[in-house]
Amino acid sequence: MRKRLMACLLMWALVFLGSGWAAVAQDSPSSGDLDPLPEPVTVRIAEDGAASGAGFYIADARGYFKQYNIDVEWVSFINSDDMLPAVAAGQLDVAGGITSAALFNAVAQGFDVRIISDKGHDLPGRSYFTLVIRKGLSGQIRSYEQMKGLTVSYSSADSVDQYMTVKALEAGGLTEQDVKVVVIQDFAQILAALASGSVDVAMEIEPFITRGVEQGIIERFNDTTEYLPRAQAAVVLGSPRFVANHDVALRFMLAYLKGLRDFNDVFVRGVGDREAVVDIMTRYTPLKEKEMWSRVNPPGLDPDGGVYVDDINRQYEFYKANGALVGDVDLSKVIDLSLAQNAVEILGPYGEADR
Repeated sequence: MRKRLMACLLMWALVFLGSGWAAVAQDSPSSGDLDPLPEPVTVRIAEDGAASGAGFYIADARGYFKQYNIDVEWVSFINSDDMLPAVAAGQLDVAGGITSAALFNAVAQGFDVRIISDKGHDLPGRSYFTLVIRKGLSGQIRSYEQMKGLTVSYSSADSVDQYMTVKALEAGGLTEQDVKVVVIQDFAQILAALASGSVDVAMEIEPFITRGVEQGIIERFNDTTEYLPRAQAAVVLGSPRFVANHDVALRFMLAYLKGLRDFNDVFVRGVGDREAVVDIMTRYTPLKEKEMWSRVNPPGLDPDGGVYVDDINRQYEFYKANGALVGDVDLSKVIDLSLAQNAVEILGPYGEADR
């Protein structure tokens, strides 16, 4: 894997040298907002259409990026082995991804990527990423300790999926050795396995959770925030080159936070133009049924761009204890929220209620 990552990095670095992404003059207004860039700048974003990419989608659709003379180019990657070298080389400016051993290993191997903002966590009592049980066990499994001996599934090992599942087991005094673990890489296939009875409990994501409940396949098994009240599921990654170009990066972050705030207005606080935001989400994500957006639990997205630093540290220690890491990482050099903090200084804080 290391050789493949290094080869990808070299390839992207060579492309970058010919790209000529120019810097622009920096300005520092006292308050309110920033002027647009003097010339159009393209920012390349890797995003897979997940609902947690709402900040990107809304900022794009509502012209917040254009407001700062930023053009967005969407880039698709099959896996993080290819994506992370592109971010490190600066050919890819911004990417959304889950917290995982792969991310920390890439950094340990010399790939310079930064965590710059939130891209997904669970809202209290409304988890969009949580455990479910198959309907046939309804009423039989009420506590975490009763998971003992069951077949449990998550979508990937050494990732936030496994981390959240193990923490649920630990809440019941159990370990993975007390259950049968089956890794199924596709969330739709996890739902199918629950329907067939080959899996008893699984870490599932919206909209498959709501679909499964409505089809009588599964039930929600408590809520992730009961045992992990502040867990970080996904983050926004920035390349060092992107972060260093403060004029562009700060304006990008301003647009992104405006998108996050619109999302929170509608899906958390119940204000704002719901129809318009739902229309955007149906255009940018695979969930096309507008009425479904009133039934699924939305991802938590901090409107000020913050992340749960303590939990990212806990996940790092979890992967390290599992032997999944190839080296040590100084997370203080990986987590850089300065852009989000600067953007909040300009826009003002969103507020603490219902975050």
